[in-house]
Amino acid sequence: MPDDLAITDFPLRTRDKLRYRDTDRQGHVNNSVFSTFLETGRVELIYDRARQLVEPGAAFVIARLELDFRAELLWPGEVEIGSRIASIGRSSIRLEQAIFQGGRCAASGITVMVQVDEATRRSRPFSEAVRERLQQLAGPAA
Repeated sequence: MPDDLAITDFPLRTRDKLRYRDTDRQGHVNNSVFSTFLETGRVELIYDRARQLVEPGAAFVIARLELDFRAELLWPGEVEIGSRIASIGRSSIRLEQAIFQGGRCAASGITVMVQVDEATRRSRPFSEAVRERLQQLAGPAA
């Protein structure tokens, strides 16, 4: 992802509160918490009832997670998480996400999520209805 990311680059946005327990001995937010912030963005994207992206008998699993640290996060405060669908496959999506504090990008990540059949635990192709909903959330390149 480019170095000059802004929260406005992401059509889906959410916030999360920084907690004292998120800090480490150096006084900044521990790097393990960054992946939790990305999870917040993914969950709000995938499990929003208005979007209906999860069909009966299906679930999403993470196949890949890349996380690039760009700056430290400091407590107290909150972060904004931006998410966008970069590409849509037969049964997977590639998400681009970034974490911001005070308008500054502190981390960016790429997550590949695969829709699986809950009974077989194997990948399951998206229905045409879900594919259309995903396409509405995707950028022009997807």
